[in-house]
Amino acid sequence: MIRAFLGIALPEAVRGALAVQQFLLPLPRKVEPEALHLTLVFLGDCPEADLEAAHEGFTALREASFPLALKGLGLFGRERPHTAWAGVAPSAALARLQAKVETVARRAGCPVETRKFVPHVTLGRFRPPPPFEVARLERAVALGAVFATPPWQIEELTLWQSRLGPKGAGYDVLARYPLTTHRPA
Repeated sequence: MIRAFLGIALPEAVRGALAVQQFLLPLPRKVEPEALHLTLVFLGDCPEADLEAAHEGFTALREASFPLALKGLGLFGRERPHTAWAGVAPSAALARLQAKVETVARRAGCPVETRKFVPHVTLGRFRPPPPFEVARLERAVALGAVFATPPWQIEELTLWQSRLGPKGAGYDVLARYPLTTHRPA
């Protein structure tokens, strides 16, 4: 079994802008800047044969490169927040691509999550803080609502293996899948 996910690596300038946002937020635990990414589909603990089938499916995809930008900050967990994130500006191309890669992963037999796809970059994961800390965190996130990056071109997808450790997850690149420079016919 290999714990894996398919996503988009972020350019250095975008990771730098996100690191500034992490600094401005009172996050108890931050994702390391080099580990920041956008997950398209979490494959879970996937049997090697199924992961190989997913790899073949991802390799066969012929999707066009497209621009993407980050916009806004938010929290998952409502009254008991546990994750801070940067949002993604609306993108029909990203939504189409995500639906396709999720279909490939399901057909390959990987145990794909059933949650609705909410495009985001995780900035920090933590235990829900006490109420006074929640208010402070919510204020900081509200101030970050104006956060936005200039668009950049998505030119490839990355398949990562996720290794859980005491300081969080570590990621190893398993494969890269280039996108085409023009729309498929």
